[in-house]
Amino acid sequence: MAPIGSEAPKGVVAETDDMLSISVEKVCFIAAKARQFDVKDVVTDPEDGSNPADDGMRAVLEDHPDDPVFQELTAFINALVVDEQIDLVTLAWMGRGDGTIDDWTELRAEAERAHNNRTARYLLGLPLLADYLEAGLSEFGRSCGEFERQHM
Repeated sequence: MAPIGSEAPKGVVAETDDMLSISVEKVCFIAAKARQFDVKDVVTDPEDGSNPADDGMRAVLEDHPDDPVFQELTAFINALVVDEQIDLVTLAWMGRGDGTIDDWTELRAEAERAHNNRTARYLLGLPLLADYLEAGLSEFGRSCGEFERQHM
């Protein structure tokens, strides 16, 4: 696996650049945000009206419908062009084991057939989205290591 910006075999990088409509950086951004979203816990007191300082800021760790990370991810994914959304779904499918790099064309064609206006909702419903995206990228010999070092 070659991190972003590292030297991978020329054929692999060229092939990756030709096959993916979405940039590795965008995939890594979504994976990083998805990890923030995935660590949320169920809401324990939906009617809680206390001051956040009084409850130890526990509410920020709960999965509220108005969660800003969820809203940011939804807006970011919805703003992607259709081909990028399709690639994102295909990477997730590949990462969860639905195929390998050799199956990319068929998986992508299926993702294209299944595409609709609920891509963000679908992807954010996958409990291991970040892991799936990173595993999908690894099929291309890429990783989010460099992105994480620069942005985390």
